[in-house]
Amino acid sequence: MRFTNISHGDLSLRVAIEGSGPVILCVHGWPELWYSWRHQMAFFAARGYTVAAMDVRGYGGSSSPHEIAAYAMRELAGDVAHLAQALSDEPVVLFGHDWGAPIVYNTALLHPDGIRAVAGLSAPYVPPGEVSLLDLMRQLYAGRFFYQLYFQEEGIVEAELEADLPTALRKIYFALSGDAPLDKWLEEKPEDAALLDAMEDPQPFPAWLSEADLQVYVNAFIHGGLRGPTNRYRAQTFDIEQLQAIRGKSISQPTCFIGGKKTRCATSFLAATSTAIRVPVVKIFAVVPLFREQDTGYSRKRPLLSMRRCRSLWNR
Repeated sequence: MRFTNISHGDLSLRVAIEGSGPVILCVHGWPELWYSWRHQMAFFAARGYTVAAMDVRGYGGSSSPHEIAAYAMRELAGDVAHLAQALSDEPVVLFGHDWGAPIVYNTALLHPDGIRAVAGLSAPYVPPGEVSLLDLMRQLYAGRFFYQLYFQEEGIVEAELEADLPTALRKIYFALSGDAPLDKWLEEKPEDAALLDAMEDPQPFPAWLSEADLQVYVNAFIHGGLRGPTNRYRAQTFDIEQLQAIRGKSISQPTCFIGGKKTRCATSFLAATSTAIRVPVVKIFAVVPLFREQDTGYSRKRPLLSMRRCRSLWNR
């Protein structure tokens, strides 16, 4: 494993790299780091790939601009495209999990020449539209708690989580995992609730996250705080105007979606659209229920069988 920092304008983007061969670039979600891809990095590096995992801007060793507008999707996709070009003379494969999935989908649309294929985990592709997701959620969750709406006021969720980062991260990671009761992350709460209200901190914690692993995340968020990571949720209001050029467009590169059986954002999306075939955006759209039960939820828990189902796509 080696690390490098690559400049992009005024920013510095930290990247972990393992292996040699064609490049796979991995993009994490909230609240994570390059470290979330460590198992996948070892797996694909052993099979002849250079696997790079970035700290998204705002996280870990990458720069963390203060302005909310710096976290618009166009800016984040530009970071990924810049790293792809810096890491390889040939188009690269992108893996994205959680927020990383929309980032890689939009990178493929905005910077198609540098992207060979795409795999999205947990979050299916939704084409940019005329209405903000936040506006839709304000209607759907009127009078009820919804985490993305709670994140909108600057400083509130940051103060809640930073008051006790180890406990906060354990509760979040558990609520989003396959070990938690179904829909724990989206459990109904009153509108004035806090994010961590009613969340569990199981003792002992499941074996897929050791104390040493947890400390990696704790140290990173102590150093950089949570404003940058949470600003992505606030910056969604900029995307409506900035992504007009790709509104309704399909992804032309070979594309694979992977969702665990308990991945709520995927199952909710599929229920709303009735069938994956209705998504006019990918050559292949697959929900792959091959995760071990304890592995549904977060990419750190080795969804390697499912990843093999995508390998044939970018070898064509």
